[in-house]
Amino acid sequence: MALDILTVDFPADWVTPEFAPLLVAGLVLAGLGTLSLFVLSVVAYTRRLQQRYLLICLALGALATRTVVGWGTVFGVVPMTAHHVVAHLLDFLIALLVLYAVYRSGSGSPAREDTV
Repeated sequence: MALDILTVDFPADWVTPEFAPLLVAGLVLAGLGTLSLFVLSVVAYTRRLQQRYLLICLALGALATRTVVGWGTVFGVVPMTAHHVVAHLLDFLIALLVLYAVYRSGSGSPAREDTV
């Protein structure tokens, strides 16, 4: 009887009712986690005002955007094909931003970094 409450019909036809609660729980956790990390990165950037902090902030913002795309896909707003294209482009952007932040951090010398 309690499982009937957890069974939800979504507009997206690919969401099976028995796995919908797990999908929603995963998206809620991903949303809370990525949003928390993004907020912390914004705070870190505003304190340091350095380019590498901005790059990490942008990467975590892209990660949070992936969760928004996931919610849009579950509710039938974002088609599955667009979901895959956008998600993989965001993956590429995240990797690019993180790698560039590492590249910009230099060789470990104590040289001063430019502020933004």
